[in-house]
Amino acid sequence: MSRSRRLVEDWRYADQSALALLWPLPAPERIVVAPGESVTRALVHEGEGVVQLEVELGAGAVADIRVLSHGAGYGRVEVSATLGEGADFTLGAVQLCDGDAKREVVASVTHAGPDATSRQLVRSVAGGRSSASVLGRIVVDKGADGTDAEQSIRALLLARGASANARPELEIHADDVKCAHGCAVGELDEGALFYMAARGLDPATARALMLQAFIAEPFAGSTMEEQLMGAARTALGAMA
Repeated sequence: MSRSRRLVEDWRYADQSALALLWPLPAPERIVVAPGESVTRALVHEGEGVVQLEVELGAGAVADIRVLSHGAGYGRVEVSATLGEGADFTLGAVQLCDGDAKREVVASVTHAGPDATSRQLVRSVAGGRSSASVLGRIVVDKGADGTDAEQSIRALLLARGASANARPELEIHADDVKCAHGCAVGELDEGALFYMAARGLDPATARALMLQAFIAEPFAGSTMEEQLMGAARTALGAMA
């Protein structure tokens, strides 16, 4: 796929009318992690706007990026990472939208050196007539043998008018690699809700607990896990 066509594909679910008001976009924030060093970043993106992060990891470097995106209007978070030899990259992202909101997470991870590890975990919850989109990409360059890359994209729809879009993508140019991706879109399990109600939980509490469990994985293990989950619970409560 040509570069120009790919750039268009990366914006295929975007709200073009909202983008017209936001254009031109601010320059991406660049994070360079020196060889053997580590960086942790937690980003809460609320409301409208586009946030872009570019992460470059040197040999043996570690980067841990966690994202919570929620609120009204059009919100987009882009994260691109390039991994050197033996680097380790984690992206855990949650997006919550309701009403007519449109939110996007766009992630691109390039394994440029051998023996690097990456994980992308994205969970979306959409209610009302909102739309949640995730575009995730893993590229393994030639010579990046020993790559271990994982991508998991899941979405829950809380209303018939809500929608979720997902585009998981693998592009592999090396041998001896381990790459996996999975994608699923569904609704809350009515059987599980009934089970919880039968044991004394009111429907609202049961629903809240299931949603919290659904979004917990992308934040698990983060040094900011408690704060991110607290903000996410508040945002979920506003969607109830």
